Amino acid sequence: MRNVRIPAGRPLTEEEARAAQDELRGRVVLDEPGPPPGTGRVTGVDVAYDDERGVVAAAAVVLDAATLAVVAEATAVGEVSFPYVPGLLAFREVPTVLAALDALDRDPGLVVCDGYGLAHPRRFGLASHLGVLTGLPTIGVAKKPFTFTYQDPGVPRGSTSPLLAGPEEVGRAVRTQAGVKPVFVSVGHRVGLDNACAHTLALAPEYRLPESTRRADALCRRALKEALGPTGARPTGDGAGTLPTVAPPPGR
Repeated sequence: MRNVRIPAGRPLTEEEARAAQDELRGRVVLDEPGPPPGTGRVTGVDVAYDDERGVVAAAAVVLDAATLAVVAEATAVGEVSFPYVPGLLAFREVPTVLAALDALDRDPGLVVCDGYGLAHPRRFGLASHLGVLTGLPTIGVAKKPFTFTYQDPGVPRGSTSPLLAGPEEVGRAVRTQAGVKPVFVSVGHRVGLDNACAHTLALAPEYRLPESTRRADALCRRALKEALGPTGARPTGDGAGTLPTVAPPPGR
């Protein structure tokens, strides 16, 4: 487990965070198809919080895309230093998720976020934010449609329908299991929407959620529990009782 504190220079206010979003949004790449489903590696990332103690744990779980076997995993624990603001959730999560990705011993390949990419009020959700900062292909697979509208997809597995912001398609509702509620897929960075939906189906052969998300969710919850310990105390990273700073590498 890697301990991380959000580095200096981060946005501290809503105004600063929105300005950062505006600048980073211009770097999103939408004209690449992304890796073919079932090839290479796919990494799920997710976070768990203890808001009372101001602690966030992130997990990155690497799967072989062909077999869905876990080939690597890493966790990081950090401080929550940005308030919960709808539309700005990435600023609470990205530094710790980056630390978990950095702790992996191999390239993560496609990254699947439990959240949104373009399906975001400002068209720059966690998947897009993470993709721009890392340069990795990313997609968002969310459990809820945020504020957007959709028609219920057909009952069979693989059925889809547009996720709409007015007339604009910002993602798709995807039925990963017959008769089960859909998930909501959107492009993050360097992946096309058709391919993002195909990846989601390939990653969900048995359950509603992708295996990447299921495994990352379980791991980050376990990491948070272990970090807090039986007394629920905040984690410490060195003899001085402070969380050491792990800054993102150059380019992030």
